[in-house]
Formats: sequence, C-alpha cells, structure tokens
Amino acid sequence: MSADWYGPYGYASYQPNTPPDGHEQALERIHEAIADARHEELFYEYLLSVAPTEQEKQVIAGIRDDERRHNRYFQQIYMQLTGKRQPPSDGPKPFQTPASYLDGIEQALLGELKAFEKYQLLYKNIPLPYRDTIFEMMTDEMKHASYCSWLYAKNK
Repeated sequence: MSADWYGPYGYASYQPNTPPDGHEQALERIHEAIADARHEELFYEYLLSVAPTEQEKQVIAGIRDDERRHNRYFQQIYMQLTGKRQPPSDGPKPFQTPASYLDGIEQALLGELKAFEKYQLLYKNIPLPYRDTIFEMMTDEMKHASYCSWLYAKNK
C-alpha cells in the first residue's frame, strides 16, 4: 500500500515505513527542521515587531510566511516517508531576543545561509519525488539571505 502526496509539483507516491538506505539522514534533517520551526517563527515575529519601516515589515513577513510553508512541506514529506506524524520534540530551542534589530538581521542572514547548507545535504539524500520541493525551499533560503543582506545594509 502506498501513500500519496499532492505537493506543489503534483503527484508523488512512496512506500511509508520503508525509507531506502541512506535516507535516514534525510529523515533526521526533516525532523530537525520541523523541531526548529517554532523558534524561527518566534524569531521572525520579533524582527517584525521591531522593524522600523512598513517596507521592512513586509519583507520580514514574507520570509516568515515562507518559513511556515516550509514547515508544512516538511511535515507532509515526513508523513509520506514514514507513514506517521513527526513525534513531538522536547520543545523549541529557547528564544533569546537579539541585542538589537541589526543584530537580529545578522543572525537571520547567517541562519538562512546555514539552512541552505542543510537543505543541500537533504536534497542529496531525499527520494527523487521530493527533490523539486526541497529545491524550491533552497531557492527560498537564498532569497531570504539576499533580503537579509539588503536589510542589514539598509540599517547599518
């Protein structure tokens, strides 16, 4: 019996509970991404609350919304690969308010670049039907990094 997933690029089918050899690493990275989602949401909500202009608020809200969408994709992929929902984690990483808005933007930039690196590794280990979705998220992370660079330069 196969599980069906209708993602952003159409139909993909995969046998639940039978990830191919080498995909355990992908499942671990997906698990981490889902566990980190709440921290990211709190982080971008903070930046949104202190952004000095409406234009910057719109950019940050767009990044936050993309990250929420990524979390939904990861949850769907995890469910399709394992046949079960992700078990609850020990809770999100503790949120610490950055020293300043500019410091938060710098943290966001570095976080987006790190996420891109993680997604690259995931892309190499994920079954083929999910690669387009991972690629979309990778390009979003680079877009986010570009926006964070712009925000940083604008406020420096």
